[in-house]
Amino acid sequence: MSGLTEQQGSDIVADFLKQHPETETVEVMLTDLNGILRGKWLPIENIDRVLNGNFKMPLSATAPDIWGRDIPELCAETGDGDGICHPVLSSLKMIPWLERPTAQLLLTMSEEDGTPWGYDPRALLEEVVERYNAKGLRAVTAPELEFYLFLDQRDDQGTPQLPDSRVNGRSQIGGQIFNTDLMHEYADLLHDIRSACLDLELPLDTIVKELSPGQFELNLYHVDNPLLAADNAQLLKRVIKSIAHKHGYIASFMAKPFGQLDGNGMHIHASIIDEQGNNIFDDGTELGSDALRHAIAGLQQTMADTFLMFAPHLNSFRRYRAGSHAPVAPTWGYENRDVSMRVPNGDNKARRIEYRVAGADTNPYLALAGLLAGMLYGIENKLEPTEPAAQGYTEQKASLPRNWYDALDRFEESDYVAQNLGQDFQKAFSAVKHFEQEEFEGNISPLEYDTYLIMS
Repeated sequence: MSGLTEQQGSDIVADFLKQHPETETVEVMLTDLNGILRGKWLPIENIDRVLNGNFKMPLSATAPDIWGRDIPELCAETGDGDGICHPVLSSLKMIPWLERPTAQLLLTMSEEDGTPWGYDPRALLEEVVERYNAKGLRAVTAPELEFYLFLDQRDDQGTPQLPDSRVNGRSQIGGQIFNTDLMHEYADLLHDIRSACLDLELPLDTIVKELSPGQFELNLYHVDNPLLAADNAQLLKRVIKSIAHKHGYIASFMAKPFGQLDGNGMHIHASIIDEQGNNIFDDGTELGSDALRHAIAGLQQTMADTFLMFAPHLNSFRRYRAGSHAPVAPTWGYENRDVSMRVPNGDNKARRIEYRVAGADTNPYLALAGLLAGMLYGIENKLEPTEPAAQGYTEQKASLPRNWYDALDRFEESDYVAQNLGQDFQKAFSAVKHFEQEEFEGNISPLEYDTYLIMS
């Protein structure tokens, strides 16, 4: 229970129920490797089962494919036995958008002997965080999430439909970036999202109209606990999807819904503080410290091996196109948004890395684990980065995996991944992605019929 005793956990739950005696049900949820919440509805009177270690779910619950199917290879290894589910008590909150009084509670999983379960993405992130703690360091992170709002219906071809706007009418040329008048057209929905975040104690900062029609960005405040930051990002996605559905829309974090419009990214701001609360990336200059450069170098050297963690799906790779603000090489630079790693300007004490690689479709726990492990790898080995990119747009020579299959091959064969993120995770994530790739390979797209049926 995140360092709490069973009694402390019981006290937290008792205090919660004193404040919310009307609660009927608690949704208890694990996050799987694809970032999807999977769990059960538990009568609130049975919540003690979670506190005392008597609530179990199959070990395979953290590693189904994107359609929710078991992976035979992984089930055979585990015998599809049960793991012990432990509560993340900071996530125990009432769900504000439901009519019936229902609470939610995130879980993490261990084996029967208490060993953290290697297929659990939250357990993976926790292991990386513990390596920072052992060095007297804390990572400070803040995710930014982009998403599209679509009508809750598709056209005859199955394509999602963007809503019209009073500002742009039916035009899909540009989305009026930063236009606050257009945001007022969605005011009820956006205010409901902010209200839900307040109820759930999610540290929502700004809401921004993004570049494309129907596209928005929501930013979270920096927190010095990466596990909490990932919990916040995971629950923010749930809030956005649920409130959008309540208002008759689909909120989608799909990386590239349209070929001709901008994709959805998840940019992560990250710095590191020591035991005295000092930012180790700050040396009093605009260039930043040796530790900053070492961290950047670590990310450069590990980016290709971990790319699958930031681009986990077939559609993810449609986002990485030259000139699209999505990186295709492990570049970095100062105050430059055309690189993979931007060092923003401003107060030296806030010196940080903005990691611009991940799509919004990524699993927040895996994204933060991959980012923080790469930073620490560079710092521990005192690696040196390439020269920073010059300001302004420069054409990047693609050097990162260009498709889903290459990314999986690189991830699966990586000694770095096995040694720094764990063989169990490497094996499970690879198996899930192989299973999904086989499904796509067995389906013929309409474009293939249109192209080859007559002409071939």
